Amino acid sequence: MAKKIDSPTEVVAAGNPPKKIEEFVGMVSSGTSAVSIALMTSPGGWSEPGQTPQFDEYTVVLKGMLRVATSDKTFDVNAGQAMLVESGEWVRYSTPLDEGAEYISVCLPAFAPDTVHREPEVN
Repeated sequence: MAKKIDSPTEVVAAGNPPKKIEEFVGMVSSGTSAVSIALMTSPGGWSEPGQTPQFDEYTVVLKGMLRVATSDKTFDVNAGQAMLVESGEWVRYSTPLDEGAEYISVCLPAFAPDTVHREPEVN
């Protein structure tokens, strides 16, 4: 059955300073467990703890630059580029440049707090 989603649901984000997550499809907004699709707006200087998620994450950067660090390499993903991090791979996301970044995140299956396996935040 077709379902129109009139607006995203804002989800609380990990990391500091806070980023904005607007989930269009996923566990919170539509009750969908197969996939989540969200618009992320991260300010300059944002970073989150490392994680080893149980889902594939596809990211398309719309504006700015997103830094994606894995256990063996760091990627600077610029506007117009994309990144795939496969399930079970350690990853840490950040936006170190002043301009921050805006990007779309697609997770298969959908993002869930109990499957992201995020490391504790260090203050």
